[in-house]
Amino acid sequence: MFQLLTDSECGLSTATLRAHHVAVIPFHFTVNGHTIASDLDDNQQLENFYAQLQQGVQPSTAAINVGEYVTFFKPYVQAGTPILFMGLSSGLSSSFHNTELARDLLLETFPTADIQVVDTLAACAGEGRLILEASRLQATGATLAETVAWLTSHRLRLQQWFTVDNLNFLYHGGRISRASATVGTLFQIKPLLDVDAHGKLRVVDKIRTRHHALAALSTKVLAALDHDPQQTVLIATSGDWDAAKRVRDLILAQAPQANLQIGPIGPTIACHTGFGCVAVFVTGPQDRDQSI
Repeated sequence: MFQLLTDSECGLSTATLRAHHVAVIPFHFTVNGHTIASDLDDNQQLENFYAQLQQGVQPSTAAINVGEYVTFFKPYVQAGTPILFMGLSSGLSSSFHNTELARDLLLETFPTADIQVVDTLAACAGEGRLILEASRLQATGATLAETVAWLTSHRLRLQQWFTVDNLNFLYHGGRISRASATVGTLFQIKPLLDVDAHGKLRVVDKIRTRHHALAALSTKVLAALDHDPQQTVLIATSGDWDAAKRVRDLILAQAPQANLQIGPIGPTIACHTGFGCVAVFVTGPQDRDQSI
C-alpha cells in the first residue's frame, strides 16, 4: 500500500482528505505582516481573509520550501512506505519543483525508497479532483506505478474554468496589463480564464458583466456533462458564495440530476485572483488545449 500526499491548495476539506487517507502539507500566506498556515477547515480564517481581499488588501504567498517537503516525506520514507505526492501546478508555483528537489535529496540517503511526485497541472479543486481519482484507483487495487500512469495520461482531461470580479489582482500578478485592468473595470469586463496544458493560467475570453461570465461557467459545465453526466462537478469561490450558488442553479436548471459540490478557493490561489473568483472543475472528452 502506498501513501497519498498533497498540499493545502487542493480544495478538499480535512475531513475529506482523512476519509481518503491523504496527508497534507500547508502553504503559508502573509497578510498585514502576519504569516499564516492555510487551513480550509478554518472558516473564520477564510472569511476574514476573503474580507481583507474584498477591501483591497494585497497578501503575499511563498512556495513550500525544499526542507519542508523533506520533513513531510521523511517519516514515510524511513518506514519504507512508498509515497505519491500530487501538487499544485508547476505553472503556477515553484513549489512543485521543490518536491522534486526534496525527492532527490531523500533518494541520496534512501536509494531504495519509492517516491513519486506528480505535477497535477491543476489548481484548487482541480488538484482535488485528481487526488480523489488517485484514491479511487488505490481502493480498486491499482499499484503505485499504475496510479501514476493514469494521472499522467488523464490529467489534461480536467477542465478548469475561472472568472474574477476584480481585475487589479490579475494585474498585480502579471496576468494582464494596467491598461487592460483599467479599461476592463470601466466597461465591466469579466475575463473567462482556464489553466492550459502547461498548467499556466490564461485568459480565454472577455465577457461583459458578471452575470454573463457566471453563465459562461455554467455553459462549460453543461458541455462536459454531455460527455459524462455522472461525474462530480466541483464549484469553488474566494468568498462570493452567492455567485457560486448562482452557477450551481444555472447548471441544475438544465441538468437537474447533476452532482454538484461547492467549496472554498484556498488563500494561495485567492491571493492572485482576489475576492469573488468563481471556478468550475469538470472532466471533458479530450485534452485541455483542444477543448477551447
